[in-house]
Amino acid sequence: MSIDVKVPAVGESITEVTIASWLKKDGDMVKMDEPICSIESDKATLEISAPQSGKLKILVEEGSVAAIGSKVAEVDETATAGASAPAAAQAPKKEETKTAAPAASSSADSSKNFPSPAAGKILAEKGIDAGSVQGTGKDGRITKEDAVGAKAQASAPVASDSKSLAAQTIGNSFSRDTRREKMSGLRKTIASRLVAAKNTTAMLTTFNEVDMSALMDLRKKYKDQFKEKHGVGLGFMSFFTKAVCSAIKDFPAVNAQIDGTDIIYHNYTDIGVAVSTPRGLVVPVVRNAEAMSLAQIESKILELALKARDNKITIDDMQGGTFTITNGGVFGSMLSTPILNAPQSAILGMHNIVERPVAINGQVVIRPVMYLALSYDHRIVDGRESVSFLKKVKEMLEDPSRLLLDV
Repeated sequence: MSIDVKVPAVGESITEVTIASWLKKDGDMVKMDEPICSIESDKATLEISAPQSGKLKILVEEGSVAAIGSKVAEVDETATAGASAPAAAQAPKKEETKTAAPAASSSADSSKNFPSPAAGKILAEKGIDAGSVQGTGKDGRITKEDAVGAKAQASAPVASDSKSLAAQTIGNSFSRDTRREKMSGLRKTIASRLVAAKNTTAMLTTFNEVDMSALMDLRKKYKDQFKEKHGVGLGFMSFFTKAVCSAIKDFPAVNAQIDGTDIIYHNYTDIGVAVSTPRGLVVPVVRNAEAMSLAQIESKILELALKARDNKITIDDMQGGTFTITNGGVFGSMLSTPILNAPQSAILGMHNIVERPVAINGQVVIRPVMYLALSYDHRIVDGRESVSFLKKVKEMLEDPSRLLLDV
């Protein structure tokens, strides 16, 4: 008897998912509750487990879109591991054993770095040999994510076709080739949300700069003791989170949102932290950040970042959020205008730290400076509030002892 493997409901308003990768091959024996497939919704990546032990029959290929509740595979619970290979039960003759040995070795070699269909297509488009890519999937299989992140070898073989040969002759790698691929569910959701935020809010951005000297000195002085005691590194994000939580107490509109003709004020601060992943930008939430210590904030951010990196982030991890912090500085951004994470009314953009000449007490000195950007919805947040909010964040970061004293 075959048991259907169906796409589970993964959240409200989600009607379809993408089959990201099969963790087992067609015909493999699987155990009950063993993960067999990874699916990708517009919000998160989830795994489907085998409903029963038996032989797997895959019905939908990787990269395909499947509706919620649709059947993507079957598990034949009547099959056994021995029944799948009856010929193997018979002992081969000695002569056959000698000739079969090299074939077995060759088969084992050919299975190394075997790409999934979606990964194979991407590698082919990039002109990358699968043998040069280290797979992270089951039994070393190359997944779609491996293929996306793969880079061609510097010493690529000389192409045989005349056009490529001509390009190499003139020392130019320019190509007019194009390729087309479907947008992932996550990318489509990101696109629609960003366009909606631009079209439905009165978004403005205000800027300020922060002298990071005191904060960097404090971090340098205590980071080793901090890690030894709490088991997590002391980064800048926890200080920025605490500064935001403190400033929100004085300017609650920054932490509010519009619902129709009403304004909803939150008596708590759930901070969304923008995290870049190979699949796109996700924003997991640190809940009740106002009640957390620096160590607790750092631990939670690390936990969420690792889940996002490993595609294990859940919808619950990303739902809600009353304010967002995004750090373009890790990629080298000097200044940007972040887009609101609707329905939130404000988002803080951090940037890189650069030594700049600044005037202090009539003297020009060199200080590590970070530019900050606060984008806000002018329908709910006035200019005075936005500027004053960002100014308080600046003051608390430039005198981090205020974060500890909450003044």
